[in-house]
Amino acid sequence: MATSSSDEKQVMIVAVDDSEHSSYALQWTLDHFFTPLPNPIFKLVLLHAKPSATSAVGLAGPVYAGAAEVLPIVDSDLRKIAARVVDNAKQICAKRSVTDVITEVVEGDPRNVLCDAVEKYHASILVVGSHGYGAIKRAVLGSVSDYCAHHAHCTVMIVKRPKTKH
Repeated sequence: MATSSSDEKQVMIVAVDDSEHSSYALQWTLDHFFTPLPNPIFKLVLLHAKPSATSAVGLAGPVYAGAAEVLPIVDSDLRKIAARVVDNAKQICAKRSVTDVITEVVEGDPRNVLCDAVEKYHASILVVGSHGYGAIKRAVLGSVSDYCAHHAHCTVMIVKRPKTKH
């Protein structure tokens, strides 16, 4: 790996989506690594993995009749959701006076998108929120945080929301 100048910051990537877990993870990260420091040691990258229209509709095999009409509508909705996710994340940062932020939306499976971004940015830390799925749901859906913890070539920090007492 090439040596960097002493003033070049390490990169921290925070995965953002439209869940409360993601918002909490971003807020927690900002509160612990960015807002208490006058000059944070990390460069912040907010990354959203946007599903493809075909994966969102659940098309794995041959395209069904009418898909040509549906996919552009689904893709348009996914783009709007992605824009809203990134905008909300930027607002969370702005409320904490963190303005030096890179935002990126990449289409694909979050597991691959996040691990690829770690390589692209030479990230030191990847932050993901924990959805708190049980073992069965995690086994069926596949845990993004589990995957990244095993495959990303950097430290992976999984931020869990505290359990609320009823």
